[in-house]
Amino acid sequence: VQLQASGGGLVQDGDSLRLSCTVSGRPSSMYSFGWFRQAPGREREFVAAISRSGSSTWYADSAKGRFTISRDNTKNAVYLQMSSLKPEDTAVYYCGADPFEYGLVLAATEYDYWGQGTLVTVSS
Repeated sequence: VQLQASGGGLVQDGDSLRLSCTVSGRPSSMYSFGWFRQAPGREREFVAAISRSGSSTWYADSAKGRFTISRDNTKNAVYLQMSSLKPEDTAVYYCGADPFEYGLVLAATEYDYWGQGTLVTVSS
């Protein structure tokens, strides 16, 4: 399976952005997904996760109330809708896929597949 993250860009404080993770090679319905981010000089951190069915989601405290993870298996895609963006959200955002779990996967080490990342820069 291959993951392609897209949708990043340069936005201003308070703006919104939607990231997409397009899945190819195998149906996205076979995976649980997560979004992570990595800022310069920092470790990759969890942002949001969605279960295989899409019925369960989980967010990092920094994302709660501002970000929404969703999936559309008919389009083999996973999304991260981000609103009220802040400069501290600046990072490269990665999507990960886990083929073994049906529920939420919160740890980066549990993911078997990663997209290449898309850069989000929020200016103040």
